[in-house]
Amino acid sequence: MTLAPQVGAQPRPRAQWLLHPLRRRWGVLGLALVAVGVVMLVSSTQGAVAIPVETLARMLLAKLSSLGGATAAVSWPASYEAVFFQIRLPRVVLAGLVGACLAAAGAAYQGLFRNPLADPYLIGVASGASLGAVLALILPLAPVLYTLGAVQLMAFAGAVATVAAVYGLARVGGSVPVSTLLLAGVALGAFASAVTSFFMYIHGDKLVSIYSWLLGGFSLGDWSKVLAILPYAVPGLAYMCVHGRFLNVLQLEEEQAAQLGLPVERLKIGLIAAATLVTAAAVSVSGLIGFAGLIVPHAVRLLWGPDYRFLLPMSILMGAAFLVLADTLARTLLGSTEIPVGAITAFVGAPFFLYLLRQKKRAIF
Repeated sequence: MTLAPQVGAQPRPRAQWLLHPLRRRWGVLGLALVAVGVVMLVSSTQGAVAIPVETLARMLLAKLSSLGGATAAVSWPASYEAVFFQIRLPRVVLAGLVGACLAAAGAAYQGLFRNPLADPYLIGVASGASLGAVLALILPLAPVLYTLGAVQLMAFAGAVATVAAVYGLARVGGSVPVSTLLLAGVALGAFASAVTSFFMYIHGDKLVSIYSWLLGGFSLGDWSKVLAILPYAVPGLAYMCVHGRFLNVLQLEEEQAAQLGLPVERLKIGLIAAATLVTAAAVSVSGLIGFAGLIVPHAVRLLWGPDYRFLLPMSILMGAAFLVLADTLARTLLGSTEIPVGAITAFVGAPFFLYLLRQKKRAIF
């Protein structure tokens, strides 16, 4: 039997299908991914040796052709390839990875602690990394160890050790209360900062090296640092994105999340470990870069909502773009003089965040 069509029924327009919330979010993420790629490529053209965009596109096509066994005519100076593939591209990729790690860790900490002021350095990562890096710089290590990345390794070890100590001190029975974790992080972070300041005071001859690391930057970025951060960044970021749904539930209360059947303590440990590892890896290769892990999750939340299933991947993309742009300004704004990237992130990020906050207030009121 054939049913007669209802009077006035209309087929669902394709535009309405595209406006489905889930599909719309995937579309936004796709556009953001393309935007990040464009930002990274354009950033690679800027610097003391400017590379035209069309020349950069031809170089990339020639490189891809060579991987397939084909050869392409070269119509650009050989120095362009050296500058792009050996200096600019690894620096831009490293800045993007560090920005993604800091932004995602900031978003995860804000969800875990239900604290809008939480950032990736909240529970002692920065203080521990600083202490480890300063120890590497003041100890009489063999020059070959510095070549092998002794500063980065000790900064990473210091960050992880500090957070592990904070977690151990905050543990009460089989659980770790958020308030106790924060207090332990503040106390142990202050102690590590005090020890770092003491070492800086008695080793004044090393202050230039110490400050150049503490201020943060990517002037020494290369492919080895990119490879050093990848084993921690990729699984850590993936773990946080997969557990975005848990962070949504945790915005209620831990007790309610446990009543829903979620293993709260195990998931908290996993998220803290993932956020700490990506932050420690980022800090070890870039030094201390503030504000990126605080402002980017807030900006994403103000623009696209608080759903962590979407907020975390978008924070990764926006964090990468934000820090690539900040690094581009740091190395081009004053010509041959490079500005610390942390100064750029604070100077540019604070007004932008205030603007977004003002726009949100107008939308509400």
